[in-house]
Amino acid sequence: MPATLTINGQSIEARDGWSLFDHAEALGIDVPTSCRKQGKCRECMVEVVEGLSALSPHTDPERHLKGNFRLSCQTRVLAGSGHVRCHTMRRGQMRIERHAVGFSDRALPLDPAVTRDGHRILIDGVEVERSTAPILGLAMDLGTTTVVLRLFDLETGDLLADTSFENPQRFGGAEVMARIAYDTDHPGRLLLRTLAGYLSHAIEKFPVDPKSIYELVVVGNSTMRDLFFRQSVHSIGQSPYRSITEIEMEAGKRATTSLTQTGLRSLLPIHPRARVYGAPIISGHVGADAAAAMLAVDLAHETRRVAIMDIGTNTELIVGNRDRILAASCPAGPAFEGGAIACGMPALEGAIESVAIDDKGCFHLGIIGDQKPEGICGSGLIASLSELLRTGRMNDLGRFDRDRLDHDDSRITLFRGDAGSGDVFLLERDVNELAQAKGANVAGLHVVFSRYGIDFSDIDVFYLAGGFGRHIDVEAAKRIGLVPNLPTEKFIQAGNLAIEGATMALLSKTKRQELEDVVRRVEHCRLETDPHFFDFFVEGCQFKPMEGIPCAR
Repeated sequence: MPATLTINGQSIEARDGWSLFDHAEALGIDVPTSCRKQGKCRECMVEVVEGLSALSPHTDPERHLKGNFRLSCQTRVLAGSGHVRCHTMRRGQMRIERHAVGFSDRALPLDPAVTRDGHRILIDGVEVERSTAPILGLAMDLGTTTVVLRLFDLETGDLLADTSFENPQRFGGAEVMARIAYDTDHPGRLLLRTLAGYLSHAIEKFPVDPKSIYELVVVGNSTMRDLFFRQSVHSIGQSPYRSITEIEMEAGKRATTSLTQTGLRSLLPIHPRARVYGAPIISGHVGADAAAAMLAVDLAHETRRVAIMDIGTNTELIVGNRDRILAASCPAGPAFEGGAIACGMPALEGAIESVAIDDKGCFHLGIIGDQKPEGICGSGLIASLSELLRTGRMNDLGRFDRDRLDHDDSRITLFRGDAGSGDVFLLERDVNELAQAKGANVAGLHVVFSRYGIDFSDIDVFYLAGGFGRHIDVEAAKRIGLVPNLPTEKFIQAGNLAIEGATMALLSKTKRQELEDVVRRVEHCRLETDPHFFDFFVEGCQFKPMEGIPCAR
């Protein structure tokens, strides 16, 4: 019986001599490519999640890949039965936060850097083209896990289109330190070239001439931004964890940590003389995405005490108002995005996103796409831990009640598949991974609030930013101590603040200058230098509500 191949959830009988790319085409799945299956562009990556041993050996064009990643044009299913399951790196059904809740409808000042004088198109008054075509611009949130693009008419401020996709650089590692190591060890800027290929395909699918795009504003964490602008990221991976732009600014070699380059140098199909602007970073791993979030909530003019927390592989935390701003990054790792978890997965269709346990001990699951569960994503993990804690199936140290376990006292099963196959479950080691990720976030909160000299209760508004923050159950997050135990009405699940800030910087020179100014006022808290960090971390690994800070007064 021939092997079965499943790509992006669609199955086909494997055919002799066909590559994974060929099978994907037969299924109608769009696989990114610029070289049409020659193995040169390295864009047609897939991640194999089952049946890796049933595939042909790696070829020379795949030597840059490690782990479960393969080039689909180079990989074939070997003869024999079995099941191979994989997915492309542009999964259209992945839930990616493209907007910020309550911010998109605001009236913004329209004074872009790109203007028109008759047929002349100018960038800051300098002519770059003569054309009667529209003047367009792009805003991009370049995340470690996902990428969001927005296309605007710079003469009207209208949003024309947007798109998002999974960051294809994941073959270099799931978090920034792994990407830094990969970029250092592999010459040729493979991470940049792969991303540029995916971005080019996304831009070319917009219903406009890409050559009418005259400016791109990029925000992202320090590593993602610097990789995009061909900067060495080695210094970000070494203590004291600083971007080369910070080092140069301190040495008097530059006036800002922002970066610029031409459209031609960006490897994108936009106008070759377009300006690509990388927004300024704050410091260390607190990058331009955090800076953009400050712009989005108007922190420079805020009179209330505000906290912004974007939970992810590298959680960013900002606390303050117009009088004083502190910021820190918390190295949480990939657990909250499903990484390092036995049944973990991104927020795709089939992911468990909510869990409730009734009085009879039955599990009630919310599934993205209302289909059979395949795994559990970050919001589902938080809900699971909260319910296990609430019902006594787990104690505050993350240990399971042995009387309620199954499968040789090793796991708690959330969903039972057919004939023991396809179960979705949690192991104690999964809980340990989540405990350490949570501990890093809690330590960051304690250090920053202690340094500011305020208690959690002194915060007026607590923004939960990003896709994870947008979709978690706040009550569940409070119960396990992921966020402070504040009144629920103080929390705003704001969504993608970074893309809102990038949009403002694209459409308004005034707002862009405000962004440049506000980052200079931020005090960066280096968590690893705080003498109490380890104590805060150990305390934060416990699953209990996060109460006040003893030293706040």
